Amino acid sequence: MSTSVTNTPPPIVLVFAGTDPTGGAGLQADILTLASLGCHPLSVVTAVTVQDTVGVDDFFPMEAEWIADQARSVLEDMPVAAIKIGMIGSVEAVAAIAEVVSDYPDIPLVLDPVLSSGRGDPLANEELMAALIDLLFPQTTVLTPNSIEARRLAEGVGDDDDDDDDDEEVDRDSEAAPDLADCARELIDLGCEFVLITGAHEQGAQVVNTLYNTRGVVHRQTWERLPGSYHGSGCTLAAAVAGFLALGQDVAEATKEAQAYTWQTLKHAYRPGMGQFIPDRMYWVHGDDEKA
Repeated sequence: MSTSVTNTPPPIVLVFAGTDPTGGAGLQADILTLASLGCHPLSVVTAVTVQDTVGVDDFFPMEAEWIADQARSVLEDMPVAAIKIGMIGSVEAVAAIAEVVSDYPDIPLVLDPVLSSGRGDPLANEELMAALIDLLFPQTTVLTPNSIEARRLAEGVGDDDDDDDDDEEVDRDSEAAPDLADCARELIDLGCEFVLITGAHEQGAQVVNTLYNTRGVVHRQTWERLPGSYHGSGCTLAAAVAGFLALGQDVAEATKEAQAYTWQTLKHAYRPGMGQFIPDRMYWVHGDDEKA
């Protein structure tokens, strides 16, 4: 006897990102995060990386046409509720992605500006940064840089010591560094609707993350600073923001919930290799904590 499937699909999120064979960051981290939140992830491969939990040794960017074809094939087939963009890999790929998402202006877009690995391995040069700013910022609903990335993007220049998503100690000089509120204003002036700047790289016993829009501070969240260095925390946060947007929350609430979820994944992180800890995106399966 045949039966028909009538189950309603969960909210669908399209992710553009590079692969990570460790499963700690990149596309695999996004898929785990979105699945944990009850979303269905669609994955477009932008680059293939050679890396472990210590750092990135090399990466191979996908051809722009392949990236666009991957995205259009699923966008024309399924209703996408949110889009998340991570590592891109080339200027040509930025242009291809920008052209694709421009056809879907009503879908909220979360952009995680991946400029380097946790070890500081460069993943984006000045030309790629300029392409991000010119082509994707004007289409971005929520930009999710850490404080180092925010300063580098706002200034348009910087060194290659930027850290995508780990919480290890770095040399900080708050007096010399540009004010993060000023950086947020510049990034919003470049076209982003909201900017969520994470503060794990700033001084202090607590981590302060701040959401900005054209009117200034939307909300400021303070979190206990956890010990350790984490591989994929930035990917997790950005994917979670996209997931909560897909679930129907507004930006203010989605960014709050995403921070709470991410903090829990870091609290429950484990160290499977010889490098950084990996966030446990499915921590709620292993314990009694709530998802957010």
